[in-house]
Amino acid sequence: MRVVQTPDEIRASMVSRRGSGTVGLVPTMGALHAGHARLIERARADCTTVVVSIFVNPLQFDRADDLARYPRPLHADLALCEQLGVDVVFAPTPESVYPEPPDVTVHVGATAKYLCGAFRPGHFNGVATVVLKLFNVVQPQVAYFGEKDAQQLAVIRRMVADLNVPVTIAPVPTVREPDGLALSSRNQLLSAEERALAPALRQALIVARDVVAGGTRDTAAVKQLAAGTIPGNERLRLEYLEIVDPWTFQPLEHIDRPALAAGALWVGSTRLIDNVLCTPPA
Repeated sequence: MRVVQTPDEIRASMVSRRGSGTVGLVPTMGALHAGHARLIERARADCTTVVVSIFVNPLQFDRADDLARYPRPLHADLALCEQLGVDVVFAPTPESVYPEPPDVTVHVGATAKYLCGAFRPGHFNGVATVVLKLFNVVQPQVAYFGEKDAQQLAVIRRMVADLNVPVTIAPVPTVREPDGLALSSRNQLLSAEERALAPALRQALIVARDVVAGGTRDTAAVKQLAAGTIPGNERLRLEYLEIVDPWTFQPLEHIDRPALAAGALWVGSTRLIDNVLCTPPA
């Protein structure tokens, strides 16, 4: 496994590999877990060359304290990548990715207007900008993203379509703990008490799914029933629970087709997100 640290190095290392089969890219911010492993395993099964990027992108953080406390266990991440058969790890510094404060960035429109986009201004512009930079330097044929970050996945799909980027976006299902909690690098920031409370978001979203499956089509009623299941605990604060179109991420007032129930829950000082597909009866 080769580890490279600058855009020039990754670009040069990919020249010979691009002509020898499919290149797959797994973009990550490190602190790799079983969810990332699933992405890498899917890429390994599909592609001749697997590249994993490990970069905590400052452009997508709206709070300096969140950026500072984001876990960065690089040695453990590299060990997992080697174990999973990754060919190249691109682990740049912020200075090599952004030698100067960027003057030209990607601007995301309606897809980022609601949900996380409403509560984290500029977040998806930062995500789209760094992903486009990764696509430009690695030049993969396929890139793998987890479905847990559903709005991010929608933004990347729209960017690729709108800007004619020649990369196929491959979604990979969310990996969960036995109690339903979606795997996330942020989970390790939870205390034992907070970890016990964390599945509350998943449980609320399951209620939304079941209520819709039972025939309730009024969005307000579904949201009220689902949000009402969040325990009244001072460590829990529901940021949002919304029902949106799973492709455009626009809110739905009436659920007459498959919809996405998505939520963000603060557990102590850690923000967790999750989503579930809701299908009304025919």
